[in-house]
Amino acid sequence: MAHLSLSQVGISFRRGGKTSEVLRDVNLDIAKGEFVSIIGHSGCGKSTVLNIVAGLLKASTGGVLLDGREVNAPGPDRAVVFQNHSLLPWLTVRENVALAVDKVAKGKKTRAERTEWIEHNLALVNMMHAADKRPAEISGGMKQRVGIARALAMEPTVLLMDEPFGALDALTRAHLQDQLMEIQIRLRNTVIMITHDVDEAVLLSDRIVMMTNGPSATIGEILPVPLARPRRRLDLVEDATYVHARAAVLEFLYARHAKPAMAA
Repeated sequence: MAHLSLSQVGISFRRGGKTSEVLRDVNLDIAKGEFVSIIGHSGCGKSTVLNIVAGLLKASTGGVLLDGREVNAPGPDRAVVFQNHSLLPWLTVRENVALAVDKVAKGKKTRAERTEWIEHNLALVNMMHAADKRPAEISGGMKQRVGIARALAMEPTVLLMDEPFGALDALTRAHLQDQLMEIQIRLRNTVIMITHDVDEAVLLSDRIVMMTNGPSATIGEILPVPLARPRRRLDLVEDATYVHARAAVLEFLYARHAKPAMAA
């Protein structure tokens, strides 16, 4: 049995008397500890897939199983990191992480154990030095690191990331990608990440799920990325496997499944 399984997932929205089918027949099995990226053009339903797995949206057809249990609502076994860090501005970095820890661990961990766990997760993303600062006092990249720490502190079975580095500058983005790879190797948690960035997908993923264009989008192709870990970006620039995977994704997106306006 797959760790996480999407079976015949479809979703439609009704607005103004018209029904629009966003996704149709999405089938995907993900193994425990696997890092899967979902990539595709804007409007192909990538974030919708993620929101269905998170339990924030209910599929119109089909369903999602996590360790054999149906997913039909949000839960602490699935933590989400959004492009917008969503930190509470009146709380410190430590307090923002504590909010999540207290929610899921109260009654399971003592106060001292919760405090230690908060600091452990801040240390994972190198943010202990800013633990007592408020979001307005730290950079965008630091805020996103706090968002990742908060998600990891919930001890989720699956970490869901919706373009987590999309709003960051290139150097900060690269630094956080490297940190995410280190954390995932250490924790071996299952990660599903939405991205528009081909290089990011190839660098981070065990498999890349490529979506067809909407409406009625579905999985067009799944590409394995058989690169050994740990991965160092400078070592991969001329690596034949990396170059082949990158070319395959680009060919899918811009030759076989170009956006209609681009193909015209």
